[in-house]
This record gives sequence, structure tokens and C-alpha cells, in this order.
Amino acid sequence: MIILGIETSCDETAIAIIEANKGDNGLEPSFRVLGNALFSQIEIHKQYGGVFPIMAKREHAKNLTPILSRAMEEARNTLTFDARLPLPTAKEDEIKKLLEREDNLSAELIPFLNGIGKPHIDAIAITYGPGLEPALWVGISFARAIGLAWNIPLIPINHMEGHIVAALLKRDISSLENNETEIVASEIVRFPLLALLVSGGHTELVIADNWLSYTVIGKTRDDAVGEAYDKAARILGLPYPGGPEIARLAEEARIANIQSPLTLPRPMIHSKDFDFSFSGLKTAVLYGVKKLGELSAEQKKGVAREFEEAVTDTLIGKTIKAIEQYAPDTIIIGGGVSANTYLQKKMITAVGTLGAIKLLLPDRNLSTDNAIMIAIAGFINLSHGEKTQDAGIPIRAQGNLKL
Repeated sequence: MIILGIETSCDETAIAIIEANKGDNGLEPSFRVLGNALFSQIEIHKQYGGVFPIMAKREHAKNLTPILSRAMEEARNTLTFDARLPLPTAKEDEIKKLLEREDNLSAELIPFLNGIGKPHIDAIAITYGPGLEPALWVGISFARAIGLAWNIPLIPINHMEGHIVAALLKRDISSLENNETEIVASEIVRFPLLALLVSGGHTELVIADNWLSYTVIGKTRDDAVGEAYDKAARILGLPYPGGPEIARLAEEARIANIQSPLTLPRPMIHSKDFDFSFSGLKTAVLYGVKKLGELSAEQKKGVAREFEEAVTDTLIGKTIKAIEQYAPDTIIIGGGVSANTYLQKKMITAVGTLGAIKLLLPDRNLSTDNAIMIAIAGFINLSHGEKTQDAGIPIRAQGNLKL
């Protein structure tokens, strides 16, 4: 099965094409990435200290067609195509109407579609939430447009499910030669599964008895962990995005054994539920820094270390508590913050003391938003009975979509 994935939930414009097979027993699927292209808007939003939704939407509209072109070019030697035929006028008009609010997107897309034959793709997987609704809408409209042009059905995908399945993928380095397309294999998952999802917009603990059967058992009551990193970094005078900057200073502090001038709380670590709260941690950094006055470079490193360790202690404490109650066979860590090296090391150590539990961490390139994970989620949905829908049927962007 060939699936094209599209991801535009925030500030990454991403398109990927994968080949997916169920495997001999249907339990060990394998995946091959045929084409993968991504444009990050971080440099555009960095000057504002965060993502502007309307600006993100505009950049998606500008970049979707070039990104599709790059992904298709990368997959050209593997995909098969029908003969090149111009779109019927009626279909061009339909696409123009569908994309009329998307900043000249149809003016770039239609010439591209007229210059390429229909690819043999089985489905288009598109993120429809959660995320920034203006950004989601442009991706959905684009997916519908190419679905209409090529008569390919769509499958709407929950972005958070994408972060769960991203941890299933591992590189098969032995199969790579020169510039050959990257091959990705599947990890075997035993259920029940517990997922800790940590990103700029989400902090959740999710239990799953099987694919497509998810229950959120804990979530943030205020700031998500990635959001807290960004706010703490801003207090320390560090650039956006804050996570990598704090991680860098924290590691330098550990290497030099620099201690923090502040002692920060581990919020809700002893509560009886699995919820999180990071707003108070950020406030503790704010008041502590104000009390200290202008920080030296060494003090900044110490505060960064204490902040990262407070966050990590909280995430691991809640995860271990959930493991003790739900006894999962597999633990997955997903989302952009899962790339944090200190969190990974501490989680590996903590889970390693609990017996034969499988811990899956995403490849660093798949921890942040990407279209490979959306395409894989599309395959899993189709494999477990979810139906595709005609591209002519509207899909509604849902910024607050839940698992």
C-alpha cells in the first residue's frame, strides 16, 4: 500500500510518501520511505518568540506545492505514474474554488498537476487536528485538491496519534547505499501500551489496549511542557525555541558541576492523579530570577539545569506511577520534547528497573512534526478498519481535537 502523508498542524510543512506492508502475520508491518520533504518555519517565527498562526498558514500555502514536488521527485524511481494528461477545465475550476482562500496556492498547484501524471497512491493521510486551525485548514484544502485531481481518497489523522506511531520506526542503516531512499522498519508493539506525549502544545499520558483504542489518563492543566521550556528560556534571555537552548546550558552545567542558585518545585509529582501542571514551575523561575537580579553566565547554566531536572523528575514520576497502575507491556515517548537527551537517559534508567517492559523512543528526526508519522498513522488506521473518504467530502479542522 502506498500512502502520501501531509502535515501542517503548526510550523512545519511536510509531505512524505511511504510504502507499507502488513507482514506475513499482519502483526509485524514494514515501511519504506519513498519520498520525504519538510520545510521548517522556525527561523521565520524566531524573531517573535513563538508561532504566529496566520503567518504559519501563509508559509504553508507558499511551500506546499514545492514540498510536494520534492517528495514526488524523490519517489519518482519507485512510484508508477499514469500518462500525463491536463486536468479537465471543470476540475481546475473545482480546485480553484477549494483553494480560493489559500494565498495563490492554486496558481502554483494546477501547473504542477498538469505537468505530472497521476501517481499510483492508495490514500492521502492528512492531519486535521489538534493544532493551529489556520495552519490545519490550508493542509486539509491542499490534500482535498490533490485528492480531487488524482481521484485518491483521504483519511483524516489525529496529530497525536502520529507522535505515538513515530516511535515504532527505526532506521535500517544496512540497506542504505549512497543516496538511496531511507528504509524504515517497524518495532513490534505489545499491548497494553502507555504513551507519554510531550511537545510544545501537549503533555499527555495515554493508555491503549490496541491501535485506535486510546484513553487519555493524564494531561496538563495549564502550560504544556514545551511551552514551559519556551517561557523559561525567555526569562533567561535565551532565543526561541527554548527547549534546545535550555538543554544545552543544562548539559554544560552538569559537565562542570554547576549548581543552581534556585531550588524549583516538582509540580503535582505527589498528586494522586496523572495530570501535569507547569505554569507554577515557570512562575517560580520568573520570581527566582527577579530576586537574583541580573544572572551571570554560570547562574543561567545552573537555573537551566535545575529547570530541566525539575521537568524530567515530574514527567518520569508520573509515568512510573501510571506504569505501576496500568502494567503496560510497551512504553512510548513521543513529541518534540522526547528528543531531549537528558529525559531519554533518565527514562531508560527508570524503566529499566521495572522488568521486561519495552521502551520505544522516536528517532530524533521523527520526534518533531513530520509527515512520515502521519502516513504511518494512515496505514495503521486503514489496517484496523477505518475507512477512507472521498476528497470531495469536507474535512473540518479541529484545533482542540482529542485522542
